[in-house]
Amino acid sequence: MEFTAKQLAQTLKGTVEGDSGAKVTSFAKIEHGKSGQLCFYANPKYEKYVYTCKASVLLVNKDFLPKEPVTPTLIRVDDAYKALADLLKFAATQKRTDRRHRGFRSSWFLTSKFGKKVYLGSHSYVGHHARIGDYTKIFENVYVGDNTVIGKRCVIYPGVVIYPGMVIGDNVIIHANAVIGSDGFGNAPLPDGTWEKIEHLGNVIIGDNVEIGACTTIDRSEMESTIIGNGVKIDNLCQIAHNVVIGDNTVMAAQCGIAGSTKIGKNCILAGQVGISGHLEIADNTTFGAQTGLIGNVKEPGQTLLGSPAIPLRNYLRSYAVFRKQGQ
Repeated sequence: MEFTAKQLAQTLKGTVEGDSGAKVTSFAKIEHGKSGQLCFYANPKYEKYVYTCKASVLLVNKDFLPKEPVTPTLIRVDDAYKALADLLKFAATQKRTDRRHRGFRSSWFLTSKFGKKVYLGSHSYVGHHARIGDYTKIFENVYVGDNTVIGKRCVIYPGVVIYPGMVIGDNVIIHANAVIGSDGFGNAPLPDGTWEKIEHLGNVIIGDNVEIGACTTIDRSEMESTIIGNGVKIDNLCQIAHNVVIGDNTVMAAQCGIAGSTKIGKNCILAGQVGISGHLEIADNTTFGAQTGLIGNVKEPGQTLLGSPAIPLRNYLRSYAVFRKQGQ
């Protein structure tokens, strides 16, 4: 991979300030930048590194005004952070090679349907009547159950288990050791104090452009579907219980847990270790701070909640001021 500053500016719709022929072959953090690398500056607390950075190219916002001389060639863009994300995606696309492959001791059946240039890694299994879309990559030691549908240009990393009957959209990334479609935690109490397992006959439906982190589990529903909307991003070590519905473009950081039959709206943000009780409804554009615990519905969209039990941010900050005073 090698790009000139001029090529990068054209790709990112930015402007070059300095040597348009400056070449970069890799990326680095601004505090570690060296010749031949590209860095970016978006957070003001890193401004001191702008003046010591030795990278060949530095992405900055259009309105950035340096207070000291800057060594790298600058590419000015509307949003340096977004431009970096776009550039990393572009570089990854350039590296990607699409080819048909069937790895050593991989297994499939005459009823399994593969699109164009599907990659199937060694020791992976694709079940009866499963359908895999064009250019999808299924890496080593993956299990894809019978009657599962996986869309185009998906990436399924090693160790993933996809139970039978799941439906996965296009451009989905599932990281290592995630489990899609395990039974939900459904057990009926009996008079003698024991528990009887409730069979789960539903499935999981995952929309387009979803990313699911390593070791995350998404349970199948009892009768219908657990639904993950388009554009949802789920971090590592999350638990999504049976019958949950997550709206489009909601993001969820690591170690979150969503109990059964809860409906989360669109464009919500869940920070790390958020816990949400079952059978709740959460309005669109709700934000949960880290370790928030929710036990009731959120009806008003656009709120920020914190604490356990969760309360609006302003109320939490007032309460916290009292807690601190009492503790002194």
